Amino acid sequence: MKMKTALTVAGSDCSGGAGIQADIKTMTMNGVYAMSAITALTAQNTTGVRSIMESDPEFLKDQIDAVFEDIFPDAVKIGMVSSAELIGVISERLRLYKAKNIVVDPVMVATSGSELMKADAVSVLKRELLPLAVLVTPNIPEAEVLSGMKINTKEDMERASKLISDTCGCAVLLKGGHSINDANDLLYSNGICKWFYGKRIDNPNTHGTGCTLSSAIASNLAKGYDLEASVRKAKDYISDALAAMLDLGEGSGPMNHAFDLSGRFAE
Repeated sequence: MKMKTALTVAGSDCSGGAGIQADIKTMTMNGVYAMSAITALTAQNTTGVRSIMESDPEFLKDQIDAVFEDIFPDAVKIGMVSSAELIGVISERLRLYKAKNIVVDPVMVATSGSELMKADAVSVLKRELLPLAVLVTPNIPEAEVLSGMKINTKEDMERASKLISDTCGCAVLLKGGHSINDANDLLYSNGICKWFYGKRIDNPNTHGTGCTLSSAIASNLAKGYDLEASVRKAKDYISDALAAMLDLGEGSGPMNHAFDLSGRFAE
């Protein structure tokens, strides 16, 4: 059987817990061939982001072209894109190639609190990129930006998800991990709300959870699972990766993406 493929278009995390490094590990562990187009280089670790060097728009275009012209991806995950110009390039190329199974993780703030998206980029994201997507996966603060409303309750989560979906034309997975209801996430798709109840894992090391979840969902879509099954399987994967209790770094550390890795080379 031909191996399924997935492309991540995101920033690099030199400390390996988030960004394309997390995406590639996640895609590999979820059984698809991972490719990447890098939007930015970041100098960061578990304690914060020190500096960001954006990709040149023309170079980002060349990376995307190189992938699509040779190994057409079965799914595309979009992560950190900090400028309106880069979002425009990505949107234009995805439209040109009629890319499928696009999952957008609207990375606006890092786990450590560092801001990762410029204000003018948000409107371009909503206008150009989200209408191409199957799914957008905001956390509570990101959903507040996308919906323009405060989110304090489960009912607010449902209203905000509908608002984002109606405005941007894609399904919404609103992640409840930012204190409202622990690990419970809301999928709003085709006018229907579906709650996914997760088990809260007492692990402070959550660096890269958003990148990991969106990449796992994209991997499952690439393999042919429907949206609901893709989300459920991705949540199971991230729960088990957190439950492995990896503890690296001085700040909010990474999870063990390879918790299920076996075979003689892993020994």
